[in-house]
Parts: sequence; structure tokens; C-alpha cells
Amino acid sequence: MTAPSRRSILLAGTVGGLLTVLGTATTARADSTYPVAPGFRLNVRSGPGTSYPIVRVLPEGSRVAILCQSPGTTVTGPYGTSNIWDCIQSDEFVSDTYVQTGSDGYIRPRCAS
Repeated sequence: MTAPSRRSILLAGTVGGLLTVLGTATTARADSTYPVAPGFRLNVRSGPGTSYPIVRVLPEGSRVAILCQSPGTTVTGPYGTSNIWDCIQSDEFVSDTYVQTGSDGYIRPRCAS
């Protein structure tokens, strides 16, 4: 018997379309995840800006799936200055300046209002 692929392991752990593995937030439908900047614990907020409450903190070494992106508060982080916020789960946003997407612009569709 061969070992299951990583994808099948991740999907086997899916509960309600949401998965948390070793501090990594992702969803079953996401094609890929992106690393949070090394050495950072990342605040997750309830909306796309620093005025929204922090709902949790991602540990160092996390990876996130980006469902959609939204403009919000401009933030300066390890990957530059931007007003793009990444929605990683329903009503959970992180500043794109802390996520290594390989782009300074939008890489996913804009979030619905």
C-alpha cells in the first residue's frame, strides 16, 4: 500500500470546508498556500484594516490560502507597503504585506462587499 498524497491527507482532515494543520490556515478548495513572512506571528483581523478587531494570531511558519482580496488600511510590512488585505477564511483578513505572494498586486478576485 502506498502512502496517501499530501492532498488526500489535507482533504481527509477537512471539517466544514475549513482546515487547520500545524498552524496553517487553508481551505479545501484553495489551489495553493502562501507563506507568512519568516519570524512573524501575524494578526488576523475581522475585516480589511487595522481598525478591525484581532480575532486570532497565526504562529511563525504559517501558510495561508487566499480566498479573495480587498482594499483596506495601508500597511508597511516585510514585503512592502500596500492597502491589499487577504481574506483567509470567512471574516478573517491579514495584510498582504506579510504574505509572500510573489506579486505587489492582486492575485485573487476581489472580495464581495
